[in-house]
Amino acid sequence: MPGSRPVRWVAAVPMAALALATIYPLVFTTNVAMKTRREYVLDRFSPADSFSLDNVVKAWTSVGMSRYFLNSVVVVACSVALLLLFGSMAGFALGRLRFRGSSALFLGILAALFVPFQVIMVPLARTMADTGLIDTYPGLVLAYVAQFLPFTIFLLTTYYASVPSEIVDAARIDGNSVYGVYWRIMLPIGAPALLSVGVLNALFCWNDVLVALLMMPSAEHRTLMVGVTSLRGQYSDDIPTFAAGVLIAAVPVLVVYLFLQRQIADGVTAGSTKG
Repeated sequence: MPGSRPVRWVAAVPMAALALATIYPLVFTTNVAMKTRREYVLDRFSPADSFSLDNVVKAWTSVGMSRYFLNSVVVVACSVALLLLFGSMAGFALGRLRFRGSSALFLGILAALFVPFQVIMVPLARTMADTGLIDTYPGLVLAYVAQFLPFTIFLLTTYYASVPSEIVDAARIDGNSVYGVYWRIMLPIGAPALLSVGVLNALFCWNDVLVALLMMPSAEHRTLMVGVTSLRGQYSDDIPTFAAGVLIAAVPVLVVYLFLQRQIADGVTAGSTKG
């Protein structure tokens, strides 16, 4: 089309600037993590003299990042598994089944999306303390499930509602019960949406600091992000070690985006059209 090239440049320039602004912090953090303390003090912006992983090894072994990493993996894996299980069941029920009060229930779930966590933070902490779940893995997992379940149900309900009704009717004619339709038909069909929601919830749980700090006060049970936050105070005079901890926390997220970016995009748009 005539004049399309200038329009492309107008869109490309700000997008390129945004991409550079996003990539630069990662490059800067990686460069600092490769430096010695002396190199950082002399010139924090210059390239590292040698590509050394000594700070990363120190953060992983001596500082305890390996323990924090394992804590995060366990908590995130359990939280995402429960979120996908309960979210897919509720999404199937609200999206495909018709029962009394389903619309009101769905509106209540939508309303829960607008409640900030800070509003329920104190009641949640007191409830967890009364039930003995503070500073335990199940307590943090349940807190994440309670926080992110409305979001999960909303997306999966929207997706399952877009599935053609003929597929469900054919499955029922073949003799499948409601549970059979859910297990044999809807779960395989919903794989793109489940993958997308699972990745998003994993990132939410992985990057969380507030809930983990509230539910896991002891140093032994810290998650990775809480551990990285604590490094800033413990190693205020050793910024390369702190940067190495930040790099350890960022690498899993980058790997997920690198290998699952197409699946994430497909999952997000999978329920946008019918048929």
